[in-house]
Amino acid sequence: MTKIIVLDRDGVINEDSDDFIKSAEEWLPVPGSIEAIKRLKKAGWMVAVATNQSGIKRGYYSRQTLSEMHLKLVDMLEGEKIDWISYAPYLSEDKSPARKPGTGMFKAIEKRFNCSLKNAPMVGDTLADVKVAKAMGMQAILVKTGKGERTLASQDEVLNGVVVYQDLNEVVEALLA
Repeated sequence: MTKIIVLDRDGVINEDSDDFIKSAEEWLPVPGSIEAIKRLKKAGWMVAVATNQSGIKRGYYSRQTLSEMHLKLVDMLEGEKIDWISYAPYLSEDKSPARKPGTGMFKAIEKRFNCSLKNAPMVGDTLADVKVAKAMGMQAILVKTGKGERTLASQDEVLNGVVVYQDLNEVVEALLA
């Protein structure tokens, strides 16, 4: 069986901002997240990223700038690699099935790797991340980094039964234990 994990980007891998991350210079990893991804890769996991990036459609940054952010991530991994990065450049009102909590990016991951994401871990920091994980039959994991604390404070019923960790590093420690 393929060991695959899906990660949200902003707030899980890198620091998030309500003003959007608009450049590679602003893209700063959450402490421990890069090391956590390296440990997953060394343990044989496939790592996919599924990220809403409405800043593109809002005109805050270009697809080229998004690529520069992702190249920075790849460089920081020092030879380890992210197996797949999907992004949805749409706004909520576009009602795109690609944008979380829609399942489009996740179905693309399944198709790309010819696997099911059922029961695979999905790590996120928002209600949209939890909702898409549940819609896909995945193990929803919420981290307190990024918008995680705000998400927890919402006390939304979708959070019932969701496992909560401090950060991605703590998630990986638990998965590899």
